[in-house]
Amino acid sequence: MSIDTKVDQLRARLLGKTGETASAARRVKLLPEHYDIAQFPEMRDFATMRWYYDNQRLPWQMYRQHLGVASAEVNVEGRDMLNFSSYNYLDLSHDPRVKNAAKHAIDMYGTSTGSGRIVRGEIPLFEEFEQELADTLGVEAAVMGVSGWGVNAGVIGYLARGQDLILYDELVHNSMLTGAKISGARRLAFAHNDYDALERLLREHRGSYERALILTEGVFSMDGDIPDVPRLIDIKRRHHALLMVDEAHSMGVIGPRGLGVVDYFDIDPRDIDVHFSTLSKSFATIGAYVAGSKELVTMLKYYAPGIGLYIASPNPANAAAALAALRIMRDEPQRARSVIGIADYFRQRAQDAGLDIGPSHDSGIVPIMMPDSETALWMSGRLFDAGVFAFPMIFPVVPRNAERLRFFLSAAHTKEQVDRTIALLAQLKANAPKPKGLI
Repeated sequence: MSIDTKVDQLRARLLGKTGETASAARRVKLLPEHYDIAQFPEMRDFATMRWYYDNQRLPWQMYRQHLGVASAEVNVEGRDMLNFSSYNYLDLSHDPRVKNAAKHAIDMYGTSTGSGRIVRGEIPLFEEFEQELADTLGVEAAVMGVSGWGVNAGVIGYLARGQDLILYDELVHNSMLTGAKISGARRLAFAHNDYDALERLLREHRGSYERALILTEGVFSMDGDIPDVPRLIDIKRRHHALLMVDEAHSMGVIGPRGLGVVDYFDIDPRDIDVHFSTLSKSFATIGAYVAGSKELVTMLKYYAPGIGLYIASPNPANAAAALAALRIMRDEPQRARSVIGIADYFRQRAQDAGLDIGPSHDSGIVPIMMPDSETALWMSGRLFDAGVFAFPMIFPVVPRNAERLRFFLSAAHTKEQVDRTIALLAQLKANAPKPKGLI
């Protein structure tokens, strides 16, 4: 092989990796699925799923309109139903204090600040929320962002670089996975809550990279279980890594005061390098926050795309609602205790009925495990017919053979509602048809 040929091959490989021109590296036979959106694989998957619902005469549950507030009960297209598919944990989305705070913010500032925060979009509400949140968490500073998914992905994508290493629990949220991908860092998954596996990966790979970032959740959103955060802190210290905890489903819910993993484990909040949570759960609005050291927040506010740069500010009403919810959360810890109390009751009644709740404990999330996707869809459809709304989680949202119905418990749910639901689940399980292998 000539030198020129070798150079051309090397150039083609480099161009392919950098994405400058894919055609320089290889030729692709164009098919309709490459340029006709109707032929994209996702549309074929959607058509199959829709066919299955229609074929089995199951109610189509996605994008169903509801009226009024999504609390323990919700009105879905004219029907009053028990609702286990909303993560309004503390039942604050219709609390008069939260609603009035949002209304007052609109009266004061309008529906938008009209700019990004760094330019001319800053208002006192943002700093007020961030300071009170930092004080509540016991850290130096916090910053509020517009989108839960976007802030989570953006922080990881900014903190980690091509010369860095990201190690993540295999069950972390899609936003964390996306952030890891866009960072360009080396990505290594470890088995769910397998800290020995994490240690092995760090021993083998840590020395080859500059920064190392460990990703986990405070409560895992599909299983409702809680990682061993103190052990993760010990591991990250010994390997000079950074630890980021996604508290979307733990903040406001777990711990004696309902203040997340720091409260639950009684640990120093400064031992977690990056605190993150959405505002769409316990905070009864939308958006997100990142909290930690003063240096972390300064860097994100002035340099991170999607958090401080290249993005509009949060809405005034969102900030006001989050601040009001934070104050209620802090002043009324009995709300969090009510969530855990009713969720524990749900877990116990489910197990008594022979239902598999997976590893769920001490959280507001309880999965009811299903043997396959068809059974999960059938059970969810029959529950809907009976006036109970619980959404099925099937592949690819969860791995195959790990399908489940997911139940969110809130401070508004009652034991009578749980009893009725468990009785229905047990009855349906006993009468579920055998899967036909249609999906």
